[in-house]
Amino acid sequence: MKKVLVEMEKLKNPNSGLGQFCINIGEQFQKYNPANLEIDFYVPSIQKNVFGEEFNYIKHKAYHKLIPVTTVEYDVWHCLQQDSYYLPSNKKTKLLLTIHDLNFLEKYKGSKQKRKLKSLQKRVDRASAITVISKFTEMIVRENLELKDKPLYVVHNGNSLKVFEKAIKPTFVKNDNFIFSIGIISEKKNFHSLLPLLQHDKSLHLIIGGEKDSTYANQLIKTAEQMKVNVQLHLVGTISEEEKYWLYKNCMAFVLPSLAEGFGLPVVEAMSIGKPVFLSQLTSLPEIGGEEAYYWKNFEPEHIIEVFENGIKNFNTEKSKRSIEWTKQFSWENAAKAYLNLYERL
Repeated sequence: MKKVLVEMEKLKNPNSGLGQFCINIGEQFQKYNPANLEIDFYVPSIQKNVFGEEFNYIKHKAYHKLIPVTTVEYDVWHCLQQDSYYLPSNKKTKLLLTIHDLNFLEKYKGSKQKRKLKSLQKRVDRASAITVISKFTEMIVRENLELKDKPLYVVHNGNSLKVFEKAIKPTFVKNDNFIFSIGIISEKKNFHSLLPLLQHDKSLHLIIGGEKDSTYANQLIKTAEQMKVNVQLHLVGTISEEEKYWLYKNCMAFVLPSLAEGFGLPVVEAMSIGKPVFLSQLTSLPEIGGEEAYYWKNFEPEHIIEVFENGIKNFNTEKSKRSIEWTKQFSWENAAKAYLNLYERL
């Protein structure tokens, strides 16, 4: 029997995008647990047995970054994100590296960008195969990294939305006329570009779920105050799965004017229940939203307002049904099967 180690460092923050990626892949492996592969999970100590006691778990130790795990030899080692320090020490072990995005190319310039690229290139050189989560990420990887003849595969993320038929309205929702977004509140999310919508329609509220301990979040609040829309802006912090479902289900629309997304999972979640979705046309978002989403070509206030109002006006039952149908291609079951096939191939 071949042995596979799945490296899940990002489970240290299970509510983050990468944390959710780990959880969803692990839960699917829990369902399949193929007889011809022994899968072990390499996890933070607080997440031991997270996928059941039928699996073996290797606990992360800080010194593993300097002295790699050598107690067990693996045939395949899958790093679920490209910045992992936890790599196989045995050169015979095949490394599968999943790259989510190269957003640091926009975030950093000069020497820091070069260092990040050099570090990632070393992991790519060590890998036997690469997976990416979107065709857009594939394009960026091929433009900025040297793959040589190394195989690269696109494996889309799945829809993580959990359904709560009797979801209770969150206590922080005070106005039913709202648009919704979710994500760590950082500059790349570009949330401030949505404030003209609130200025244009004083009855409209914007609810954003996600970590809000950032300089950008404070700047966003100050800008809202200057524009006199601060009472319409609600940064509600990390939310539960039930609260998220209720917000998707009851919002007027989902909005994500992001400047950089490797995939954009909330887009799939919102479209899977037939909500109108408004996105920037940057990076991977047109690939994930397809023809059923509405797109902002720029972030001028007049354009933001015009696209939103026209989209809301023209959205109908047929477009809602097409949105739901479109998202069926994004499933964690399909993703897990693709990864298991790659393990066997390697």
